[in-house]
Amino acid sequence: MKLFGTDGVRGEAGTFLTASLAMKVAMAAGIYFKDGAKTNKILIGKDTRRSGYMIENAIVSGLTAVGYDVIEIGPMPTPAIAFLTENMRCDAGIMISASHNSFEDNGIKFFDSHGNKFSEKIEAQIEAIARDEAQLNAAAVTGKKIGKAKRIDDVIGRYIVHLKNSFSKNSSLQGLRIVLDTANGAGYKVGPTVLEELGAEVIVLHDKPDGFNINEGCGALHPKDVQKAVVEYRADIGFGLDGDADRLVVIDEKGEVVDGDQLLGALGLYLKESGQLKGNGIVSTVMSNQGLEDFMNANDLTLHRSNVGDKYVLEIMNREGINFGGEQSGHVIMHDYAKTGDGLVSALQTLALVINSKKKASEVLRPFSLYPQKLVNLNISEKKPLDSIEGLSEKYAVLDTAKIRHLVRYSGTENKLRVLLEGKNAQEMEAAMLDLTDFFKKALNG
Repeated sequence: MKLFGTDGVRGEAGTFLTASLAMKVAMAAGIYFKDGAKTNKILIGKDTRRSGYMIENAIVSGLTAVGYDVIEIGPMPTPAIAFLTENMRCDAGIMISASHNSFEDNGIKFFDSHGNKFSEKIEAQIEAIARDEAQLNAAAVTGKKIGKAKRIDDVIGRYIVHLKNSFSKNSSLQGLRIVLDTANGAGYKVGPTVLEELGAEVIVLHDKPDGFNINEGCGALHPKDVQKAVVEYRADIGFGLDGDADRLVVIDEKGEVVDGDQLLGALGLYLKESGQLKGNGIVSTVMSNQGLEDFMNANDLTLHRSNVGDKYVLEIMNREGINFGGEQSGHVIMHDYAKTGDGLVSALQTLALVINSKKKASEVLRPFSLYPQKLVNLNISEKKPLDSIEGLSEKYAVLDTAKIRHLVRYSGTENKLRVLLEGKNAQEMEAAMLDLTDFFKKALNG
């Protein structure tokens, strides 16, 4: 079974992601980085899952076994690990998190010394080392060469300063009432602190992690509590983070969720008009609505599309010299301030947009209309190669004739097939979705 998916190693803790596997992957990463080691230090952070203790200890064992020194900083957002790895001059950073998944799952994400996620090429090299028992055994050190580990609890201050520096010193959140749902996850301390220090009145939801309630009916995936609280407290805006705080969902003052593509469009135009946008365009994924592309074109901007996954978005941003991009799902990359999706940086930039517009969130965060679009996640028993499924090309031909855009792919972390359809006629698109999902259910659950 392939270890690395679309975002690191991820699966059910204790079955797929065992302590043994975590230790092997850590040893393999340590072996890979040893060749170019500068400080001989690797940073480790985690979200609030109970299984994080098990995996963290296994990773520490694996790294120290090959001679690396380890710095453990406890629960912190994924983007904080990206920032702190570079800020603290570490050879690499590791985040233990399954992001938006439920508590049963966990994962291991890697960052290089500059805070960038690994390329598929590097992941393949580490995976090959992890499967080579002889190489793992040969790399184990003894005596004074064995690494050491220490825990540092005060680095949260560095990240808070970094976040505040992404918000104009000439602006303030004074007078704003904000609802923030931290999903009982990694942002439960830093999120409220940043917003309060910048002057906002903050109503905080789901900030009591117990190891099992991360993402449970709350946060970016389940924003209903934020929607309710925004209306109840007459807040100006609401934000929902996911478990590792790299994803953001925005709720306007009416309690309505702002679509991720509309948020990207609004922020992209704001950055252009304020002179902050580089590369004369933005990057999103193949999942993004055609309405976003049309809006970009209407404002003399280019929309570049990448594969699904924020690291692929970032690859095109770097290639094209662009400093803004993201995913429909809420991963927003403000490259001047973050190397990966950062929910809190995105929240602060959204607030800057609303403040500078002197309008309500509902007015400024929906600058264009969306084409009818639907995404269905199908549970499947087998991931057959899509091009081997008999009759699928004919189904696609029918969709093309009807001018219904289609994107079908397997989840990189779960046994699911993601089916996205988009078209100008909602009724036709809905009927096509029923037909296509029925076809896949029979083809992949036989």
